Amino acid sequence: MTDLKQSYSVRLNDGHFMPVLGFGTYAPDHTPKSQAAEATKVAIDVGFRHIDSAYLYQNEEEVGQAIWEKIADGTVKREDIFYTTKLWATFLRPELVRPALESSLKKLGLDYVDLFIIHVPFAMKAGEELLPKNASGEIILETVDLCDTWEALEKCKDAGLTKSIGVSNFNHKLLELILNKPGLKYKPTCNQVECHPYLNQSKLLEFCKSKDIVLVAYSALGSQRDPQWVDPDSPYLLEEPVLKSIAKKHSCSPGQVALRYQLQRGVVVLAKSFSQKRIKENFQIFDFELTPEDMKAIDGLNRNLRYDKLQFAANHPYFPFSEEY
Repeated sequence: MTDLKQSYSVRLNDGHFMPVLGFGTYAPDHTPKSQAAEATKVAIDVGFRHIDSAYLYQNEEEVGQAIWEKIADGTVKREDIFYTTKLWATFLRPELVRPALESSLKKLGLDYVDLFIIHVPFAMKAGEELLPKNASGEIILETVDLCDTWEALEKCKDAGLTKSIGVSNFNHKLLELILNKPGLKYKPTCNQVECHPYLNQSKLLEFCKSKDIVLVAYSALGSQRDPQWVDPDSPYLLEEPVLKSIAKKHSCSPGQVALRYQLQRGVVVLAKSFSQKRIKENFQIFDFELTPEDMKAIDGLNRNLRYDKLQFAANHPYFPFSEEY
């Protein structure tokens, strides 16, 4: 298994290995949490070893239970699994970072995670509420120095609670803020961002590669279109004619093309589905290759279309999407 693990993995700047294809577990609120457990078990059965979740998703008990069941039945060992959790915006104050990670670990029943990342760069009012709102229903933001948050993540790594640390939804300026921090102990290993043929992030990808930071793609198949975060009128990526015709040529699905596209650009890609058939299909992207012409055609679809705009934080000093990349 190890050679397979290495060949389908990328080496992070801290020496750990991350599988290049991950299983995403986020589902809108109306989805029963038990589905996350079932889907995670199917994902591990078909070959996924990289599992991506977060405090925000409120499913870590279920996902942890699925991992433990697959360990108990001999399908995997703990060290075969690469598990990611994320620090939510209400815990960016440095003194809240370790307790937040410990709370995730407790829910999971794990003694360490493989990757702990800052979910978004802007802080929300600290407290138990996931989305703290004021009387007029607006999310309450606060400013926490990201460098202080980062130091607290470094301490979690030193304490052995996580193997690697990284960020999510950062632009290149926010990455530079961390990279240029005086006394930096560990660089971010990765930056997890929305990335798909309509928002291919080529400039951010180039920047990350130059700093030995892995770009991890979420919403790689478009988006789940959760109305809480996404405009219902946005286009369906998987209905894109260019992807459909390339898929037809390779006798595969548009989703497989969208995932394979990222692998060939050196992007680690997350695939989220709770359908058994599609989970299986999403893992089958190692046995075909897109041609340079295919890649060029898919590059041509870029239109900087962001499904998850995080518009409520637009006035925050660390709002990530006002920069070009």
